Amino acid sequence: MVVGLEKDQSGYKVYLYIFYICGFIMVSITFYGIYGMTQEWEKNGTYVMGEILEKTEFPTAHFAKLTSWLFFSTIIGWYCVTRIGWKRTVGVPSWQLTLVQLMLASLAAICLYEAIYNFVVLNAQITAGIVNGKVPDIDSLTIAYPDPTRPWNLNFATKMFLAAVIISSHALYLSTRPRKKLDDL
Repeated sequence: MVVGLEKDQSGYKVYLYIFYICGFIMVSITFYGIYGMTQEWEKNGTYVMGEILEKTEFPTAHFAKLTSWLFFSTIIGWYCVTRIGWKRTVGVPSWQLTLVQLMLASLAAICLYEAIYNFVVLNAQITAGIVNGKVPDIDSLTIAYPDPTRPWNLNFATKMFLAAVIISSHALYLSTRPRKKLDDL
């Protein structure tokens, strides 16, 4: 009986290649974001975390922002990792798994709080702009928290923390499922 995806199955290679594509997308967007923030810092002496990714649309104008590409590639890449790397987790001792589960539960809770917080602040800023009679540029809304000298773009923060919630919650779910034994494989 096949318990999970094995290396000799064609589905394994599909997940592996999609993971490589997602990894390339994530690394490319990260380096582009770091480069853009560095340029902005040298030019203005300040930067907004994630703004360059929220302002850049790819592959054409009005298509998708780089934050959306980063959001989806992290989630799809994570899913591919769980499908191709499941066998490595079978031999983890239960005390280590318990520590990982506690860390994952903490991370999921913190990221959920941050995602909700950023979403509420984003909605409040949009509403405040509409009340004043102007629809704000949603892609430019920022929050000067936790450091007032380094604000975050709210769309970027909301998407990244939402991706972290999804990934950490899925990892917690996978870590609490009944465990397989190496002998059964």
